[in-house]
Amino acid sequence: MKNLKIATAQFENKSGDKAYNLSIIKSLTEKAALQGADVVAFHECSLTGLTFTRHLNEQEMLDLAELIPGGPSVDALTAYAREFNIAILAGLFEKDEQGNLYKAQICVDKNGLVAKFRKLHPFMNPHVKPGNSYVVFDLLGWKCGMLICYDNNIIENVRATALLGAVIIFMPHVTMCTPSTRPGAGFVDPELWKNKEDNKELLRAEFDGLKGRKWLMKWLPARAYDNAIYAVFSNPIGMDGDQLKNGCSMIVDPYGDVITECTSLDNEIAIAEISADKLTLAGGHRYINARKPELYSNIIGQPHESEQKVAWLNE
Repeated sequence: MKNLKIATAQFENKSGDKAYNLSIIKSLTEKAALQGADVVAFHECSLTGLTFTRHLNEQEMLDLAELIPGGPSVDALTAYAREFNIAILAGLFEKDEQGNLYKAQICVDKNGLVAKFRKLHPFMNPHVKPGNSYVVFDLLGWKCGMLICYDNNIIENVRATALLGAVIIFMPHVTMCTPSTRPGAGFVDPELWKNKEDNKELLRAEFDGLKGRKWLMKWLPARAYDNAIYAVFSNPIGMDGDQLKNGCSMIVDPYGDVITECTSLDNEIAIAEISADKLTLAGGHRYINARKPELYSNIIGQPHESEQKVAWLNE
């Protein structure tokens, strides 16, 4: 496989304003292409915003959602991909012909839709249904997968996607800086963002501490290391609805090392060139080959009643 240059992006979206969000996506896509990137990845629901949707009824969600393919956002992203000769991954709400709602992440190139993934563990809005399958697709000679936010916290999802052949997993998120049962978790005061330049040191401390990056580093490198994959993490910066998010979009290699990261308080991209050699040199490659699924396939596959709780959702 030829080396691949991937850009991961962070930006402050506007809730429900697809035109504005598309304009920022276009600008950052052009920037990534000018720096030689083959692919640019944006965060979960980057076309629509996310947190505000917890208050929307079913009709409002249907009005926000689009057909995939066939919707205007797919067409717009395809036009950007064609103009800048780059593949783009971005997120939005999907509706099908029967009126079912899903949270989707899509990949487009100059020819149109390459792949679509529906989030397996949605929780923000009760009208959004879970997806029921993994997605692995070819992108410029590399086998890729997509898992959206909470999907990545269930380790079986990452392993299953890797076992299906994905060596790059795009992990779009809207995460961190929310309350949880874990020590140090909590919201970051949105008032700090109103004058972010004066508050940049305090914001950086909050964003990089246990509310944000320090928590991310407890698990994201492990997903890449254990599965010998490149993890492409994308996350918004600034206000998403009424919550302040901390960005930190990054790419983690199969050794579990962060090889590029967005570190500013602004709309930004970070680019890394990835190579195939790490896929087999990394320890995770050996561990996957050493598995003995006959010991635990019945344990992992036992019937289980899924329970998903989010500490801050009803606040």
